[in-house]
Amino acid sequence: MTPETKTHEAQSGYTLGELMVAAAAREIKDGEVVFVGMRLPLIAFVVAKRTHAPNAVGLFENGIIRTTPAPELIYTMADPPNVLHATQCLDMMGVMSLLQSGRVDLGFLGAAEVDRFGNLNSTQVTGPKGLIKLPGSGGACDIASLAHRFVAMIDHLPHRLPERVSYVTSPGNGDGGGLSGKVWRRKVGLPRGGPSAVITTKAVLRFDDATGEAYLATHHPGVTVEDVVANTGWKLKVSAEVRETEPPTAAELKAIREYDREGFWTS
Repeated sequence: MTPETKTHEAQSGYTLGELMVAAAAREIKDGEVVFVGMRLPLIAFVVAKRTHAPNAVGLFENGIIRTTPAPELIYTMADPPNVLHATQCLDMMGVMSLLQSGRVDLGFLGAAEVDRFGNLNSTQVTGPKGLIKLPGSGGACDIASLAHRFVAMIDHLPHRLPERVSYVTSPGNGDGGGLSGKVWRRKVGLPRGGPSAVITTKAVLRFDDATGEAYLATHHPGVTVEDVVANTGWKLKVSAEVRETEPPTAAELKAIREYDREGFWTS
């Protein structure tokens, strides 16, 4: 835990991870089919199920489908508690086929880089010692291409939010080019989907329907608009209605802390 994170927790009564989880949980609507993923999105699914979206369905890339969260905290999606009482245990092709048929509403994704138009890079970056190879797509490209929308979560640092990713692992809204994100995606053969939000350690970015470009929608409590803009790798546009991100409610914090009791993912 960084000194900045400790200060945030002492002043607010909740951790930065808990704030990001609450923001992510609010992206899930009741009844939606959601590619959950691991780390913070895993807890976000739990919070959504226990607060406002009791009928949401969670998918995991290894083939597991759940209508209830795993009975205890999991550390990988293949942990036995994630299998216990699962609705279905399919293979990877089984859950990925739901994407192809348009039945997945939302996917949560992580990345090394997210750019101005919501493209994701998890393949390779250039560091001080040269080219660094990363794990690659996994199912991220499929989710970004075929889900009805996706949400990315990332640390808010200039090199993590460049104007253009150094490698497009998973498509967002392309290169802009004066086209809306939806028009660009249809042009390249992606009839639906695209980035809905980027939840960072400083803010929540959303995307302009007309241009496909990200803009600042909310900044987290204790973070200024100027700080967010200064730590973004392009000239980030700011919504005329920009406001603070809503802190976690008592119900959201209760759900988070009852599930992640030791703060393994959220501290």
